[in-house]
Amino acid sequence: MSILLEIVTAARHFADIPTFLVATCACLLTYLYVQRPKNLPPGPRAWPLVGNIPLLAKSVFLPATFTELSKQYGDVMTIWTGRGPTIVLTGYETIRTALVKRADDFSSRKVPPNIAGIRGDGTTAKGVLMAAYGPQWKHQRKFAMTTLRDFGVGKRSLEGKVNEEANALVHEFLSQNGQPFDLKITMQNAVSNIICSIVFGDRFEYGDPDFLRLISLLNATVESKPTVIDRLSMILPMFRHLGLIGRSKEEKSLKMFQALQEFCGKQVKKHRATFDPNDIRDFIDAFILEQQRAQDEKSRENFSDKQLLEVLIDLFMAGTETTATTIRWALLYMMENPEIMEKAAQVHQEIDSVLGQTPPSYAQRNMLPYTNATLAEVLRIKPIVPLSVPHAASRDTTLNGYNIPQEAMIMVNLWSVHMDPQLFPEPSKFRPERFLDQDGNFVKHEAVIPFSVGHRICLGEQLAKMELFMLFVSLMQRFTFHLPEGAPKPSMVGKSGGVINTPFPFELCAVPRG
Repeated sequence: MSILLEIVTAARHFADIPTFLVATCACLLTYLYVQRPKNLPPGPRAWPLVGNIPLLAKSVFLPATFTELSKQYGDVMTIWTGRGPTIVLTGYETIRTALVKRADDFSSRKVPPNIAGIRGDGTTAKGVLMAAYGPQWKHQRKFAMTTLRDFGVGKRSLEGKVNEEANALVHEFLSQNGQPFDLKITMQNAVSNIICSIVFGDRFEYGDPDFLRLISLLNATVESKPTVIDRLSMILPMFRHLGLIGRSKEEKSLKMFQALQEFCGKQVKKHRATFDPNDIRDFIDAFILEQQRAQDEKSRENFSDKQLLEVLIDLFMAGTETTATTIRWALLYMMENPEIMEKAAQVHQEIDSVLGQTPPSYAQRNMLPYTNATLAEVLRIKPIVPLSVPHAASRDTTLNGYNIPQEAMIMVNLWSVHMDPQLFPEPSKFRPERFLDQDGNFVKHEAVIPFSVGHRICLGEQLAKMELFMLFVSLMQRFTFHLPEGAPKPSMVGKSGGVINTPFPFELCAVPRG
């Protein structure tokens, strides 16, 4: 780099401004080209400085674009979105090889530049969602999973809380009196409240101002999309300091994240004031107990106050929007067209014959094979995080004969697996029957991986599956759903641009069943 600076300095003394600018750009491009790692996976032609950003910006749905590109460049492909390469993995076997068989090489994280100033860089981020792969992350994830299991995740003891929330959700739907309404916030309230009961030890009333603020902050954080300045900052960090729009957006994002920390911090403060080591009420109490038990510096680092706040935010961000959106997709499919409405009738008939009006139990899912297959098909055809949360290479490694440099961002195209016609014939069609055997029993398919696979598989997978089943069954048990009269047919494509694949806003009518 010092040679480049010397060339630029000399050029300023002997050339006019246009010549100087051309020379500078030429030197910069030469330097960047020389610095590129060798033997990277193939990929589409990248333009100087901007890489493949123009190509990605034109994409209507990025997972589909990557899947199409993979037909030309292979299941391991390089995309340039900044100064470093992004490696895109496509197809079930390639993804499983990287994330399961080679998990230690492909299980880290790399925080994008537009988020780095908010949550810390890739080496210092806390929590379990964005933390780098290593001993501290392993310790924190193990504690989180053990504690969630202790408070009922995957067990019958949690069903009471889920059923309580299902009853509150049914009451909200009944209050609409069969009139059109948008169920987005209502579904988020229900799912977030289940997390609140595990983390805080109690639920909120849906109209509680603090609770509404929590939902608003979660939405604003999850739905935030990269700006032009964000994309340019991937090329050169100096662009983050240019343009008031970019700076103001980053400041707004920082304030939203700090507000989430403040909300969770108040809950932690209440818990500390009433903490009893002999009565561990919830996740926060369990964490405080570990803090008090910490004897050495390493233990205290693993259970710091910052770590607690970020783990709490991770649980809400990863667990609220994803599950709530899956149920919205499920209900949208139940009323999307006459053929699928027949499938909804089959779900109604199965629930009526097995449960009647008895509240559902998660243990009964095997007794409701068609309902179970319907939810599996929703998770297949509409994976909520179709590109997963980006991974990063933990060290310099290779895959399929290509070099993968340490800290290279890894994008995992889960959508490509679910839409593979070799695995799922006619993948664009909604067919729950693909998960039933000849006797009508539910059959799990190993290639349905909406929660990803490997070390970074979603922490809340078991909780999400329980919520999906019990909330969906409760709603289908009590209501028939249809579009408002004269309403246009909702788009089944989904909104792209963010991490979550959400449906475009739509209203429905929930008509109580007799």
